[in-house]
Parts: sequence; C-alpha cells; structure tokens
Amino acid sequence: MTALALALQRRPWLRPALLAAPLVLLFLVLLVYPVGQLLLLSVYSDGAFTLAKYRQLFASSVYVDVMLITLKISLWTTLLSVVAGYPVAYLISSLSKDRKAKWLFWVLLSFWTSFLVRAFAWIVMLGRNGVVNQLLTAAGIQDAPSNLLYSLGAVLVAMVHALMPLAVLTMLSVMENIDRNLPRAALTLGARPGTAFWRVYFPLSMPGVAAGAIMVFVTAVGFFIVPALLGGRKEIMVAQLIIDQVQQTMNWGFAGSISVLLLLVVLAVFALYDKVLGLSSMAGGAERRTRSPSAHDGMLYRLGEHVLGALGTVSDKLLALVPRGRREPQPGDSLPLRAIVLMVLLFLSVPALLMIPLSFAGNSGLNWPPRGFTLQHYQDMLASPLWMQAGLRSLLVGLGAAVLALLVGTPVAFLLVRSQMRAKSLLLAFVLSPIIIPRMIIAVGMFYFFARVGLVGTSLGLMIGHTVIAVPYVVMTMMAVLRNYDTRLDLAAQSLGARPWQTLRYVTLPILAAGLFSSFLFAFATSFDELTIALFASGGLSATLPKQFWDEVTLQLSPVIAAVSTCLFVFVTILITCAERLRRKSAER
Repeated sequence: MTALALALQRRPWLRPALLAAPLVLLFLVLLVYPVGQLLLLSVYSDGAFTLAKYRQLFASSVYVDVMLITLKISLWTTLLSVVAGYPVAYLISSLSKDRKAKWLFWVLLSFWTSFLVRAFAWIVMLGRNGVVNQLLTAAGIQDAPSNLLYSLGAVLVAMVHALMPLAVLTMLSVMENIDRNLPRAALTLGARPGTAFWRVYFPLSMPGVAAGAIMVFVTAVGFFIVPALLGGRKEIMVAQLIIDQVQQTMNWGFAGSISVLLLLVVLAVFALYDKVLGLSSMAGGAERRTRSPSAHDGMLYRLGEHVLGALGTVSDKLLALVPRGRREPQPGDSLPLRAIVLMVLLFLSVPALLMIPLSFAGNSGLNWPPRGFTLQHYQDMLASPLWMQAGLRSLLVGLGAAVLALLVGTPVAFLLVRSQMRAKSLLLAFVLSPIIIPRMIIAVGMFYFFARVGLVGTSLGLMIGHTVIAVPYVVMTMMAVLRNYDTRLDLAAQSLGARPWQTLRYVTLPILAAGLFSSFLFAFATSFDELTIALFASGGLSATLPKQFWDEVTLQLSPVIAAVSTCLFVFVTILITCAERLRRKSAER
C-alpha cells in the first residue's frame, strides 16, 4: 500500500479535500480575490476608509433611476420568459425520448446561439427596412415604416428572446422528474382536467419555475449587450454604467460601489430562493423541504389555494367548450398546446435563421427581402485578418478553457454526488458562485487583477478567466450524468480484484466518456461565446470572435456580420448535434 493510500485511509477528510482543492484554489485566486478587491476599492481610497463613492452614488437620482430601470426590465423579462417558456417545457417533458430530442433541439439551438448574433438579428428585423416593418406595411397596419429600434419594446423583445431558452431548460429539468400518474390519479378521483393541472401538476413544477425565474432574473440584471445595441437613452442598465466607469474614466472605486449595489440585489434574491427551495434544486437536486401552512403563512397559503382553484375552474370551463371527441388525453397530443409551442419556437429560431439569406444577398445589403446572390461577404470575412485571427484565438481559448474546466469540475461532481461529506450545500453554493455573481462584476474584478499581474491581452488570461465561468456548467452536467450511473459496476470490478485507479480507468471513465465529452462541449460553447470578460481582458490586439463581433456591430452594420453570424449558427448546430448523439450513446449504455 502506497503512502498516499495509507494517508487517505487514516484521514478520511483528505480525499474530499484533494478532489475539491483545484476548484477551490482556482475560485479563490480568480474569483473571490479579484471581486473582493473590486468591492474593497469602493470603500478605500489612498489607504483610508471612506464612503465618498457611495455618497456620490446616492447624491444624484440618475444612478438610482438606472437601477430601477434595470430592475423593471429584468422583472418584465423574467415574467415574460417564464410564462412563454412554461408551455414549451411542459410539452417537451411529456414526449417520448425520440420526439423530445426533436423539439428540444430547437431550444438548445437558440440557447447556444451567440447573444450577439441574436441581438444583431433583431437590429436587422426591427430596422426601418426590416422584416417586421415590411410585414406591418404589407398588412396595411401602417402606411410608412416605424421606428421600432432604440425603445423599451425592442429591448424587452430581444432580452426575452435571449433568455427564454434558459428558463425552458431550467424548468424542463424539474418537469421531467414529475410523476405523470399523479394528475391521472386526480382525474380518476373525479377532478376535471383543468383542476388536476392547477391543483396537482403546477405546484409540483413550481421549484422549476422558481429556479428558471431566478436564473433569468440574475442574468438579465447583469445584461448589457441588448440594451446597448437596441436600447435608447431611457433603457440604460447598471452593467453599462460599470463599463463606462472602467473603460472611459478608470474610476475603479465608483465602479466598485455600483457593483456592490448590483451584487446586494442579486444576493437578496438568491437568499430568498435558498430559504424557500434550497440551492440544490438549481443543480437538479430535490427541494430542501415542502412548506406546509402555518399560523405565520396560513393566509398566503390559502390565497394561493384560492388562486389555483380559480384558475382550475376557468380552465375547466374553457375545456368544456371543446367537443369531447376532440379532447386529447395526453399533453403531447394536444393540438392547441403544440400550436402555442410552435409559435414560441418560431420566435426563438427565426431571427437567427434570417441571417442566412441575408449573408448571400447581393444588392439589398441588410434590407429585407434580400435581392441578388453573392459570396462576396464570405470572401471578405475569409480575407480579413481581424476575423480570422479572432476566430482562431476563440477556438484555442475555448479548447483550453474546456479542458481545464473538465479537469477541475469533474472531481467536484464526483464529490458532490458520491460522498457523504458535511457542508455539501456550501460547496455547491461555492461552485455556483460564478452563476450567482453577475458576469459584469466578475469581468471587471478579473480585469483589475490581470492588469496587476500582466495577463491583460494574453490568451492565458482569457483561458483561465473562461475556465471560472465554465466550471459550474461542467459540474452540473456531470452531476446529472453521475446520478444515472450504476455504481454496482464499480463494485463488481473491485470484487474481481481491480484497484480503485484501475476501476476508474477501465470501467468508470469509459462508461462516462460520452457524458464527459458532452460536458466538454458545453464548456467550450460557454467560452466560445463569452464577451464580458473578453471585453476587458482581451486587449486591443488580441480580440476574440465575440469581441470582434461586438466592435463591428457597434461601429457599423455590414453584410459581413451576417456571414459571420451564419458561420457561428452552423458551428453551434454541429456542436448540438454532436452533443445529442453523445447523449443518446450514453443513454444506451
């Protein structure tokens, strides 16, 4: 027996510590320390404690108004994303595996398509000569094109389009685990279909609704791409203020004070969520507890019961208008539900798909409908050293970040699923911290840290920075894979004389290979599409593809951008197809 094996046997706590050490060290150096430094700058100036930055923050109503605008846009985005995404998740969760994969493909395609591509698509669609104005004019609703861009409506439409797939996937992870026999049992006991749904199924899906809502809200609060490209002066959000303070005035202290305000709002929302459901539900775990009515919250509980009862009654009355022979017993066979879901999926898919014909347009440029045919835009893209170097850099950084995230995150996933260690919930919260903390705060903190250690403008800095934000997705994906892994296979190998490392090498890893590669693809896609960190840390001469895309869109609208968007769309389609095949291969094992 080796010295390491003896040490592990004598000190049971050593194995969990070794598995979690790389992730903890990475997060302490590149997340906790940089963000902490940024927040400290808001209260320290010239080595002395001061609240001057906070007095400046609240001295003018401008910054408070921007925070209120941010909250308003984020809340509306969350509400619309969850309401429109719920039927999609509900239908997909009720389908068989083969049918589910076909419908889920379009959600994943929208989810992994670049935020920049989708925002650019809405700029084209809502332009004066865009698709929406052309349709409204052709239908006789308006006589001349309207100014649809740079308004609250444009921002909300684009943000809902960007974040609804996140809500659907989060709700779907919970709905897939709901026993469909429970609503059927309610029907056999005399409940009508509408009442059975609202009183039985909907409460069981609430953890998914809450998790989807909080994920969308936190992402929306720190969003800046859509409001910067499609919003006007009245739609400025907090993240845009932080960018201005860092890039234009280098006022780190004031940027830190704005970041503290934003972080407090996010932490308050997560604290409420953790108190009600527990953070484990975000990673696919069971809810912490089921609340029962008490003297303290009995009134709220009864109000919820009355609301659900009223919704059930209204639904039953509407269903009564449908002839009995046309009522579908299964959600997947419901024509109205499928029609609603198809309209939502069209809303999610069409903007990016419209970039394909525009990328080949000859004379019409970015106007609709496209006229002519040319490959000139693709030739210009391939001939541009800026685009080619940015694409190569994004590819190399994405591959490196995905490998590092897989090496760091997989041991922690094993630890969270298979160990009985204490404070597991704290470790999970620490793993999810890059998702909890708004991306803008992480990016600015890393930029401040990289500037001090000379990593700004380097591929290494981008690689390790992207690793931090990709690790949570690797951990959550591998936790889902490990929960479905039959551990008896490992025990059988060990009973036949295999050592632990031999079991891991010849049994565990080959079976988990498809899941590991799927996690690798998710981490790679996360890094490949990352803009916020690249916006600060890439430097002027080492732009990634998203950074180059951002620079081009903010300076000019060129048909070359449509060609780049099409290439990115095709690339993401290939990634999702590979991931789906790997998922099926893993399920067959």
